[in-house]
Amino acid sequence: MTAIEHTGCSRRLPRSAPPPVSRGLPPAVVLTLIHAGAAAVLVLWWRNTPAVVGLDGWLTGAGRLTGLLAGYACAVLLALMARIPALDRGVGSDRLARWHAMGGRYTVFLALAHTMLIIWGYAVVSRTDVIDQTTTLVFHYEDMLMATAGMVLLVATGVVSARAARRRLSYETWHYLHFCTYLAVFLAFFHQLSNGSDFLGSSAARTAWYALYLGVAALLLWFRFITPVRRALRHRLRVAEIHPEAPGVVSVYLTGERLGALGARPGQFFRWRFLARGMWWTANPFSLSAPPDSRHLRITVKEAGGHSRAVARLRPGTRVWAEGPYGGFTAARARGERTLLLAGGVGITPLRTLFETLPGEVVLVYFARSPEHLALRRELDDIAAARGARVHYAVGAPGGQAPPLTTEALTALVPGLASHDAFVCGPPGMTAAAVRALRGAGVPRRRIHHESFAF
Repeated sequence: MTAIEHTGCSRRLPRSAPPPVSRGLPPAVVLTLIHAGAAAVLVLWWRNTPAVVGLDGWLTGAGRLTGLLAGYACAVLLALMARIPALDRGVGSDRLARWHAMGGRYTVFLALAHTMLIIWGYAVVSRTDVIDQTTTLVFHYEDMLMATAGMVLLVATGVVSARAARRRLSYETWHYLHFCTYLAVFLAFFHQLSNGSDFLGSSAARTAWYALYLGVAALLLWFRFITPVRRALRHRLRVAEIHPEAPGVVSVYLTGERLGALGARPGQFFRWRFLARGMWWTANPFSLSAPPDSRHLRITVKEAGGHSRAVARLRPGTRVWAEGPYGGFTAARARGERTLLLAGGVGITPLRTLFETLPGEVVLVYFARSPEHLALRRELDDIAAARGARVHYAVGAPGGQAPPLTTEALTALVPGLASHDAFVCGPPGMTAAAVRALRGAGVPRRRIHHESFAF
């Protein structure tokens, strides 16, 4: 049997002003900028291609174009993952990751097409076979040996990033293998300027290309390396306490200095690096599970692997580096005064902070396998009582499954569901089912907000 328990009261607090959260750059603006850059690359190719004649002309022309687009795409891919706050808040970390993954596939395809078309086109011009032409290009053209090594690394990174391969890798292994992308782009960069006819005859094009790559490199250096170190030294985060919340779930209480300067908002996450034996070399994403203040932060972690299992054994006083805050899963996304929060398992962590801080009428539905797996339940009940909100616990019988997540079940729990914003956080299957149920209830897609940290 399954059950839904209800907690809350009918009293409502008056709507308060939303917290001052910057929305960042909207996705449409970011996509427009990316497409504008691609259009500029096409213009560069067109201006330097007065005519295309014969098979060799078509092959080398197509090779030049795919090479230019691949070079531009490499810069875009690195910028998307540079953890730029304006991008992260406006687009969202999960959407940026999806764009990066999709763009990575296009980039590998463009780079392979560029390589094959150029070799084939040059072979036609030289009246040699492709093997001899490949040898000539790699060993006798300036910077081509480095470019070949970069190509191999780029393809290898694409292979390990494929979904089938990622399932066999730990997050930490995949994360560090992905750093090969930086080396691949560096190795391939120089041959573009030393051999590319679009750059050899145009100082303006060379300057623009240098500006693009140096700008992206500066963003990466600042936001992915300098900023985390600077904040670690300034805020001096340490583990204060470990508290069990549910089977396999613990809360980590952290203390530090001037934490208000981090600008963290309810719903956001950090990438946490615990400076303990066996843990210092990786940084995993965990959401804040309580609203932050100037001296304290809290995360709630479910055991899901070696790293998260070790979190439960951390000792008070352990130093912590926190990269962030990241994510646009905040009150800034809400469009109205009525909000539904849908949580599954440890997905309650960001929603617990929004449940406490979102203005207006808020309803929380929390799905779990059993009552014992309802992490933070006492806090949720206290918040519901304090603000006059409603919380529904959708749990299964011991050893069973939670109730199905359907349109009919949600509309029965939440009258007027179509007029609500919906924030969803949970396992991928639960999130997909929630989006289907909400769409079936008439909730517009623009009012359904979800963010995942899956790699």
